[in-house]
Amino acid sequence: MNECRTTLLEVSDVSKHFGGIYALNAASLEIQTGEVHALIGPNGAGKTTLIHVLSGTMLPDAGRVVFAGKDLVRRQMHERVALGLARSYQITNLFPRLTVLDNVTLAVQGRVRDWGSSFSFWRPFSVDSAIISEAYDFLGQVALTGVAGRRAGQLSHGEQRCLEVALVLATKPKLLLLDEPMAGMGPEESARMVELIESLARRVTMLLVEHDMDAVFRLADRISVLVSGSVIATGEPAAIRADSEVRRAYLGDIE
Repeated sequence: MNECRTTLLEVSDVSKHFGGIYALNAASLEIQTGEVHALIGPNGAGKTTLIHVLSGTMLPDAGRVVFAGKDLVRRQMHERVALGLARSYQITNLFPRLTVLDNVTLAVQGRVRDWGSSFSFWRPFSVDSAIISEAYDFLGQVALTGVAGRRAGQLSHGEQRCLEVALVLATKPKLLLLDEPMAGMGPEESARMVELIESLARRVTMLLVEHDMDAVFRLADRISVLVSGSVIATGEPAAIRADSEVRRAYLGDIE
């Protein structure tokens, strides 16, 4: 690990319950700038609930979430995005009838309109070449420039997930929350997504929720293990692989 890395996100004793069931139970973790931090655990451990709390989809019942020195707990989703925290979803969240380029252009426009851009939603996208150029740049980062003119709904599942990543990148995040980016993918599409995450890791900090353990141990700088709503261990991949409590709770006989 880089000794110069600082804490970007601090989650302290966060709890969320639904009736008498605790989805999160005093969960705590820290994410450092420049790292890929993986969050793993069995089904029902509370991983997606934690992502909802971080992104603002849900409010916690207790605990603190501090991002870049700012308390997030009462901030709305759009405020968190403006601060630099953005997420992808387990299910793709696109405009299927619009072209790939138009999807990304809308995402860019949504970010830059507060900068005084002359772009108008009711004018053709072509009137603002800077926004179009930036949209193409994000498509290039996810290797989708070749399908820019196709409707998003015509893309393969793997391509749609890559497009969703481009939409998130268009918000210029400091921290990217990836919620099971390889869900529903075959081996070739999963390999493509791993390569994409590796390329993005050089530019943006990530929290990765993923069940593919081969991908997790390849991508992560550090791993946190969530079991029954609580983080039972955090460490570098080799330490997590060797942790006896983690092996009993989740990893089993993984080699």
